[in-house]
Amino acid sequence: MPVNVVENAISERAQHFLKVLIERYIRDGHPVGSRTLAKDAGLDLSPATIRNVMADLEDLGFVASPHTSAGRVPTVSGYRLFVDSLLSLQPIDDAMLRQVRRQLDLAEAPAGMVDSASRLLSNLTHLAGVVMVPKHNQVRVKQIEFVPLSELRVLTVIVTAAGEVYNRIIETSREFTRGELERLSNYVTSHYAGNDLADIRRQVVDDMQETKRTLDAQMVQALEVASAAFADGGDAGGEEGDFVVTGQTNLMDFDELAQVDSLRSLFNAFTEKQEILHLLDRSLEADGVQIFIGEESGYSTLKDCSVITAPYEVDSEVIGVLGVIGPTRMAYDRVIPIVDITAKILGSALKSR
Repeated sequence: MPVNVVENAISERAQHFLKVLIERYIRDGHPVGSRTLAKDAGLDLSPATIRNVMADLEDLGFVASPHTSAGRVPTVSGYRLFVDSLLSLQPIDDAMLRQVRRQLDLAEAPAGMVDSASRLLSNLTHLAGVVMVPKHNQVRVKQIEFVPLSELRVLTVIVTAAGEVYNRIIETSREFTRGELERLSNYVTSHYAGNDLADIRRQVVDDMQETKRTLDAQMVQALEVASAAFADGGDAGGEEGDFVVTGQTNLMDFDELAQVDSLRSLFNAFTEKQEILHLLDRSLEADGVQIFIGEESGYSTLKDCSVITAPYEVDSEVIGVLGVIGPTRMAYDRVIPIVDITAKILGSALKSR
């Protein structure tokens, strides 16, 4: 149900009580009773009136009553309404902003920045920090060089606009002299630099077809070398589809995640990576911060967790996603701005390299 329809379905007073209940539950982790709610809400209402409002919220699916308590806890729908419409984000203060910039600037290489960003997210939020390794086929290429290794083997060196260097060894159909490979390096760099690896691959294949029609055999062979270098998107680094995660043990501090079975499932998800990678991939095409609450992720392993992500960019191109994973009762007002600003600063730091 769209947020505006949901908001119209409950009164302003009910929304206020829902906001107060969720804020209290996030803070304490215990079901919230009517007496506590009346005190926190700051409204002079009878206990009966508050119980009626809570009953309405429960009927609408925004709160639930655990079997062991008379208090209520928020549901995924309740959290969603809270995050989309009732949440007041905490601004990032100057001290935290300096900390983020300083820690990312200390890293000398892009790979070090990814590790630093993951640790930073974990330290600042006390949750698990996750940073996707930049997708190489989406990184713009600055320079390509071909270096002879042996008779039929050539080393391809790809330098990205972000300053990363990837190497790939390819097999050739004939031996190329160093001079031929230098000319090929100059040709490929001059014609294809500035594009991402996937685009270069497509352009090389198209150019090969056109060159074959003009019967320039030498250029066909040269483009075959380039085609081999950029096969499968040119993933020279071998890290495509990977992420760095830090702070998994922070999740043990939350009672709802601390059961052995829950922890085992979560840690397996971090190790096997497919489910989390799928969520990160879904966020690559998103505009800004994305929030998956509980079952919204589509994975039972994360049913008691929320995942907050944001894409990071170099030269206006999204090359990866970072975020945090924690319990659904995380402090959204504080965590969302941290994820957002870290993504922006990581992109700027990668560009400066």
